[in-house]
Amino acid sequence: MHVIDPAPENITATPNATMTGLAAPNRGSAELSTWDVAMSAGATGPEHSADREQVWLLLAGSLEVTSGGRTERVAAGRTLVLPAGALRRIAAPEDFRAYVAMRADGVVSVPGEEHPRELPWTR
Repeated sequence: MHVIDPAPENITATPNATMTGLAAPNRGSAELSTWDVAMSAGATGPEHSADREQVWLLLAGSLEVTSGGRTERVAAGRTLVLPAGALRRIAAPEDFRAYVAMRADGVVSVPGEEHPRELPWTR
């Protein structure tokens, strides 16, 4: 059993959002990574795909996700499942917080970049 406390070294801030790593291999989880995402109103993340399925539970506010030519607004209390390989863009029409789960070995790819990106909060 592992009980994980929030720690400053598990927080990654980007120009678009702040991710707080929760469960991950370096914190005791063998297979899954979970993290908290906070995004401010008006922010938009880069278009990207993940090579693993992601499950997003909206805790507060709402997000807009565009994938496959379709845009959906997902409000607090709803769950978003993004399949592996799906190109997507996340935007914040208002401040939101979400809890995300993914296999720990997942990486993301950004169109135009030669190599996939590891997500430091999932390791």
